[in-house]
This record gives sequence, C-alpha cells and structure tokens, in this order.
Amino acid sequence: MPLDPPNLDDRTFQDIVDETKRLIPRFTPEWTNHNVSDPGVALIELFAWVSEMVLYRVNQVPERMYVEFLNLVGIEPFPPSVARTDLTFWLSAPAERIVRVPSGTEASTVLGDADAIVFSTSAEGVVGPPKLVAALTSNASLVATNDVWEDLTLPGQSATCFPSDPLVEGDALYLGTQDSLAGYAVRLDLAARAEGIGVDPLNAPIVWEAWNGEAWIKTLVESDGTGGLNKPGSVVLLVPERHEPLMLGGTLAHWLRVKLLRPQPGQPTYQASPRIASIALHAIGITVPAEHASAEPAEMLGRSTGVAGQTFTVSVAPVAERRGEEHVVVTDRRGTQVWTEVPDFARSGPHDLHVVWDSNTGEVRFGPSIRHPNGEKRQHGAIPRDGAEIRVSGYRTGGGAGGNVGVRTLTALRTALPFIASVTNLLPARGGVDAETAAEAKVRGPLTLRTGQRAVTASDFEAIARQASVEVARARCLPAAQTGSSVVRVLVVPQLRTDPRTHKLDDFALEPELFGAVKSALNARRMVGVPLELGTPFYQGVSVAALIRALPGRPAAMVRQRVVDQLTRYVHPLTGGPDGAGWPFDASLTSSAVTQVIESVEGVLAVDELQLFEYDLRTGRRIGGGRESVPLARYALFLSAEHRVVVR
Repeated sequence: MPLDPPNLDDRTFQDIVDETKRLIPRFTPEWTNHNVSDPGVALIELFAWVSEMVLYRVNQVPERMYVEFLNLVGIEPFPPSVARTDLTFWLSAPAERIVRVPSGTEASTVLGDADAIVFSTSAEGVVGPPKLVAALTSNASLVATNDVWEDLTLPGQSATCFPSDPLVEGDALYLGTQDSLAGYAVRLDLAARAEGIGVDPLNAPIVWEAWNGEAWIKTLVESDGTGGLNKPGSVVLLVPERHEPLMLGGTLAHWLRVKLLRPQPGQPTYQASPRIASIALHAIGITVPAEHASAEPAEMLGRSTGVAGQTFTVSVAPVAERRGEEHVVVTDRRGTQVWTEVPDFARSGPHDLHVVWDSNTGEVRFGPSIRHPNGEKRQHGAIPRDGAEIRVSGYRTGGGAGGNVGVRTLTALRTALPFIASVTNLLPARGGVDAETAAEAKVRGPLTLRTGQRAVTASDFEAIARQASVEVARARCLPAAQTGSSVVRVLVVPQLRTDPRTHKLDDFALEPELFGAVKSALNARRMVGVPLELGTPFYQGVSVAALIRALPGRPAAMVRQRVVDQLTRYVHPLTGGPDGAGWPFDASLTSSAVTQVIESVEGVLAVDELQLFEYDLRTGRRIGGGRESVPLARYALFLSAEHRVVVR
C-alpha cells in the first residue's frame, strides 16, 4: 500500500476567512460591522484567497520532493527513440559501374514542407553490375541437382524450372551470382513459355528466396511481369541485407531461388513446369538502412576551467543514441583524446577518461568530486586540464512517434545523387517513441527500485525485459521450476504498431536488434550460474465459425465485417482478452466468451450457432472439428486466423 503524501496545510478559503473574523474582536474591538458589504471584510476575503493559493503551492512540495528523489537515485526520463526503416534508391538505369549512396543521405515525406519528416541513411550503399554464373534445378531435398546453365545461355535451348514429374512442393530453380547481392534491387528479364497454365498470375504458388548463410530468406517481390513464370517479362526482387555464398552442385556462388509452394485452398497449381529460354540479371537499385534523425556536424562546446563537475551543452537536443564515430573529444597541449561515454560515474576512477552525455538535454558532464565522511575527497572521472578544448565529433538529433510513417511515404530525395532517379520506403518505419514524460517516469521509478537492477524473481526478469527496449510489448518469465529444467525462459512479444487486422505469424518474430538488446539487458542483471533462454511464445491459431442474425435494416456485409474485425482484435496477443491488453497466458477460449463479444457488436441481433476451430498458422488449414472450447497450450498465446461469419 503506497504512503499518502502529507497535506501540509488543509485550510480552505472559508476557514481562513472565519479564523480572521474571530480575531477581529481581540485586536480591533471597535470594528463591529462584519458583513460582506464592509470594505474591511472584502480585504479579508481578498487576502484569504491569496493565502489559499500559497497553501496550494506549499502542498505541491511533496510531489516535487518525489521527483527530486527520483533524480537523485538516477531515475531519469527516457529520451525519444528514433524510427528505423529501409530506403530503396532506384537507379536511373541498370548499373554499369559502381554507384554509391553516401551515409547521411536524406529523404523526407514532402520536399520543401516545414513539417516534413526527414530520414537519413545510417550506412553507405554501394551497388554494382551483377554477374550471373550458374543455374541449377533441384527437388526439395537437394539430393539431385541438374545444371541448366547451358540451357539458359545457348540459343534455342530452354530449362525446366521445377524438375519433378508430377510437380512436387519444394522443387526450385537456383540462380548463382559471382558476388553478393545483399541489399540490391535486381531485375530478372525472363523469356518464359506458358507451360504453367492454371495458376492465378497475380498469386502464383511460388516464392523467391535468398541464402543468408544460415537459411533461405524470403525476398520481397516488387513486381512480377511474368504472371508467375508463364510469359516473357521481368521480375523485380529486393534481396535481403545478408546474401552469403553456398556450395551447390559443386559450384560456390551467391544463390537466389524460386521455389514451388503448395497452392492455397481453392487455388490450382501448375499443370506443367514453366520453361525459361533465357535470363538476364540487372541491378536497378540499392536498399540502405535509415533512421528518423538528422546529422549535426562537429561542434565546439567550450574550454575547461580545470575544476570537477563541469557541464557543457550541445546546441540541438534531444540527441539520438550515439554511434561509434560520435563521441566527446578533449584537446590540450598533450594532444587529442577521445573520452568514453558511461551511464554514470559510480565506477569511474580519478584517471578514467569518462563522460556522461544526457540524451534528453544534450548536456555533457564531467566527473564530480565527492567528499566522504572522513573528509577525504575522491574524484570520479578525470578532469580535463585547464584551457582544454571540449568538442563533440558530431551527433544526430531527432526521434519520436512521428517517425513511424507508412509504406511509400518517404519519396522526396533531399540531396541530388548521380545515377539515382528516386527513393522510397517499401516497408513502414517502426521503433519511433516519444520521450518519456515526468508522470511516466514517476510510475516507472518505484518498479526500477524494487528490482534493484538485479534479475532474481520472475517479475524482475519481466520488468527488465520490458525496460530493455520500447519494442517489447509483453514479457513472460518461466522460472526453472516451471520449465522442468535449470533454465529460466523469458518469452517476449514484440510491439507492433500497425493495424491488428493485418498481423501475421511472422510479424511476431524477434528482430535481431531487439533480441540482442533484451538478451544483453538480462545477462547483465541475472545471477551468476543461472542459465537463460530467450524466445517467443508459441502462437496458437484459432478460427471462429459463426451464424448470426442482424438487426432489421442493417446491411449484412457491414455487420459481418464488424464482427470479423472485433474477433480479430479479441483473439490477439496485443489487443485481445477481456481488458484489451493482450490475450492472457494460460487462459482458454470459450464459445460463451466469443458469443458475448459478437453480441456486443452494433447491428447484431443474436448468435444462432458458433464453433471454435484450432488452426495451423503455417499451412493455413483448420485442425480437427469444431468445439465449444479451445485450451491454450503451455507457454502459448492465441492469434486470430481466418474467421467465417455468416449473417442472415
């Protein structure tokens, strides 16, 4: 139970007026008219009002003391986080020589708009002419490979994409390049024949993938003018950021492949394997990581006075999290030295070149001198020499939720680059979060102090995992006693800021950066000898089949869509459950609860029939028959699958 803050003076306006009137006979007995029309009483009420305002301010002191205490123990508001995405720079023509996109290249939402949202690249992009050197076909097991390089390069020849007869899921055509295509936007010009009749040209059962050194990763298909390899045309692919060599069929190359998939329910597959007569590979763009931040040049902050606890401030704040080339530099007669940034000076000795750089205010602080009870003074962190020049080598500023822009919104190139025609973001920007408010820091402060920055209990692990990154939405710790082993498991649900109706299973995978941030935070605070396993919950698909009646005059299509949308949000790891905070762990789904959700939708008169089905989110198929209740597997969360709602 929290302690109630003291009310230092609880007197109200009327209390002060009454108390003053009671003193009149004692000090001025000749004053006998105490009515509100008397000028003296009017003055009493005026000063009582002023006194009440003073008392109100005095009673705010405990709140201020609370905030100051949090500052003393190091609880400071989190700075804003920058949103990140990938910018694809399209070339004006296929690359015939090396084309570079420098680090720091800026793109924005609207060119020339004062409110434009600006992103800058965080690395250099380099694209050159690719060289295709090998082509293979193989079945799913890769036991037998067929070299089709000559079939694709010699006139009058053609190659079969998928070798099995009849066609088997997993058959693939492999294309090998001499160098890595990591981050490239490539165009494959194909001369194909319409052997694969029977498939939907807009949704062919094929997938393009690239080898990243560990697994085959799906590549983004920007466009497919071949109708699923059924006619001459071009396929534009965006190769992932990792593209590593692999030995296939005795050839070491960097491989792309197009693989045959199992068709979706109701969709036909190929009647025969497509055939390709020729193929040409061109690089037409480069994808570069970017962030919602603007680069600031090197800046002179001032000169040292040679005393402890000096502070300097950069000209623009807030400051984004520093990268390797961004640091504080001190120059004196001995030369130039780079000082190391630390979170605080608790472990800094008198000769350690340490500095604290506050991201919120942009303030650069040098170590203080602390007096101990015996009178001894200890210096925490070295002091720059008198007259030394203090500067920063550069920094970035920006961040906030405003940077979470949608797909294809960053289209204005703010810097002209040779051979670059346009720019866009093919994926939405994520990760932008506004700076933490003082009220939010006050709520977080006690939780941080209770954990002591040590992971001991299950709640400690969960709190530290949530604080490790703004991209962590939920965390669940399974102590060793629950896992049946000596390993502590922490399950993390990532934050998704898009519409819940668009969320798929792969969206809940942990990005490498998020995985690393959470793991580092937990490893730094767990007890020695406690093994840790970090992962995600098992996402269990659920499909609802319902027959409902709509109120008279309500369009059936509108009511059906409302019901499907409500079910999708209700059975969801982030927005589901009775309180809308995410489906709870260890809670089964019952038909009675789903019925209540449907009946709460505007336009629904009654639910006549309802069945729940388990659903395989990978294959897109229902498992078993309908039931009244679906139990939640251990360490799992429900995720909506395809709901079927009939309105009559």
